Amino acid sequence: MSSTLAERYARVQAELPPHVRLVAVSKTRSVDEVRALYALGHRDMGENYPQELKAKAAALPTDIRWHFIGHLQRSNVKHVVGTASLIHSVDSERLLDEIEKRSAALPATTDVLLQVHIAREETKHGFAPAELRTLLGAVATRTRWPHIRFCGLMGMATNTDDTTVVRGEFRDLAALFRELQGAPGVDAGVFRELSMGMSGDAATAVAEGSTMVRIGTAIFGERPYATP
Repeated sequence: MSSTLAERYARVQAELPPHVRLVAVSKTRSVDEVRALYALGHRDMGENYPQELKAKAAALPTDIRWHFIGHLQRSNVKHVVGTASLIHSVDSERLLDEIEKRSAALPATTDVLLQVHIAREETKHGFAPAELRTLLGAVATRTRWPHIRFCGLMGMATNTDDTTVVRGEFRDLAALFRELQGAPGVDAGVFRELSMGMSGDAATAVAEGSTMVRIGTAIFGERPYATP
C-alpha cells in the first residue's frame, strides 16, 4: 500500500535532528502538490528552474521560503533575485556580480551560499577551496558585493554507491566550512549554513555536519512522468 504525503513527510522529518533544516525539493511538482505540503506546515521549498520558481511564488502563499538550488545562469538571475530567500548554487564571481547588480536595483540584500566543487565529476559546478579563501578575504571589505549576504557553503557529492567516497567529500566540505567561519572578517553568526545532502545521502551529510538537506522524492513520492 502506497504511503500518503503526510506519512512520507513525517518519516523524513523524524530522521532529521532539530537543528537541520529540510528543504523540500519541489521542482516539476504541481502547485497543488506544493500547497498540500504547505498545509502540513512546511515552508522551505527548493526549486531548480528560474521561471518555474517565479511562477510558483506568484501562485502560492507569500510566507513560503523559496530556495534556489539549481545551476543558475547569469541571464536568469533576474527571475531569482527578489523571489528566492536563499540561493544555494552560487559558483562564480561573475554570477556574484550579476546578483549584486540585480539586488542593488531593487534594492535588496540577497542571501547566498557559495557552491564548492567537491565531487569527482567534472559536470558539477563550484569554487575550489583556494578560490573561496581569496574570495571571502574580499568579502570582508564589503566593497564589491555590498548587497549580498554570504550565509555559508553548499556542495554536491559524487554520484556513487561508495559511501566512503561520499562521506570523505562531505567531511572535507565541513572542515572547509569551519575553517572559513573563523576567517578574518567573516561573521560566523551569518555564515552558518552548510547545505549538503539529498535523498540518497542525507544521513551521511547530517552525520558530517550538514545544517540543511535537500530532499524531494522521499517526500513527494515518485513522479509519474519523466522530468525535463
